[in-house]
Amino acid sequence: VYHAQEIVPIMIDVGQGKEEIDIAFEKAKILGIKPIIIDAKEEFVKKWIPMAIMANSDYMGYPVSTSMTRQLIARLVALKGKELGCDSLMEGSSGKGNDQYRMHNVFKLFAPELNVLVPVRDFDLTRKEEEKLCELWGIYVTEKVTGGDDKTIWCRSIASGAIDIDQELPDNLWMWTRSIENTPDTPTFVDISFENGVPVSLNGRKIGLLEILTELNAIGGMHGIGKIDIFEEGIMNLKSREIYEAPAATIILKLHRDLEQMCLTKEEILFKKIVEQKWGYLVYHGGWFHPLKDSIDSYILKSQEHINGSYRVKLYKGNIEIVKRESNSSLFAPEIRSIKVGGLDQRISKDAAKVMGLMYEVLAKRSR
Repeated sequence: VYHAQEIVPIMIDVGQGKEEIDIAFEKAKILGIKPIIIDAKEEFVKKWIPMAIMANSDYMGYPVSTSMTRQLIARLVALKGKELGCDSLMEGSSGKGNDQYRMHNVFKLFAPELNVLVPVRDFDLTRKEEEKLCELWGIYVTEKVTGGDDKTIWCRSIASGAIDIDQELPDNLWMWTRSIENTPDTPTFVDISFENGVPVSLNGRKIGLLEILTELNAIGGMHGIGKIDIFEEGIMNLKSREIYEAPAATIILKLHRDLEQMCLTKEEILFKKIVEQKWGYLVYHGGWFHPLKDSIDSYILKSQEHINGSYRVKLYKGNIEIVKRESNSSLFAPEIRSIKVGGLDQRISKDAAKVMGLMYEVLAKRSR
């Protein structure tokens, strides 16, 4: 049993939308408490999402959105809790999910002296038992899908492992993304430009990343882009079926990877893939503020100095087709590589091929 003289609810706005915030305020009002709200939308869009784009954010096919926001939330809550003189921090994770670890790591980094209370886990509550407690206290349950609905402008997490393996996903589950049957029969062409690895303009308009993401979610979703249905290996090494919706992230990450292929050397590309895998692992496992993550960030930021270019893409029936690409930083040299022109004297490759093949001559001797 917890004994608290005072509870101060803190809500962090990471872009979940006015409707969700209003609902939370109404529920708090029923309990006679008024939340402190901290607006973190700008920080999330200006600092966290750009890093995710530059890192080609991915963990087993998921663009690590909730993984990021939980740690942003935990840092701000911990700092506010210390400022208010609290002796404990409380959060609503279950004992089966990933968020308990992410929140705990960050709480202990920014407020190590404060206790961490996790009532759903500590009292071993099921979702049904949570709902019964809400009913007891007069709080209406507003879940549209069992398991919850976690929205950000970067990616939406749906049901948090609560959807059965053989369950077909209904059309009304999606916020942005239409079923292919309901998408337009004519494509939409979109122009996107990148500077230092981050999108800076859409259809010729130099606008902020928030506006770019908002518009791409709408346009991409209209064409059936952005549904993610995967098996995910959680922090506790337990598999779950996870559903995500990320039209804008899907489009941007595809183009960013392609731009890197055009502008980085082979060695940089191969090494960055290794770095990206570790980046995604650390962020997913609650290591946004880990020293190794900071070091990886430094490398990634350096790698983006020449990731500049523009794309035209065709969005149609769930597909993202690159129609045109150009970059002043490109390492593509058609005047040398193309078989249509004679920019390279092919005869110079003869001796190079002999050198490259020496190892295979040695291997042939061993196998005799």
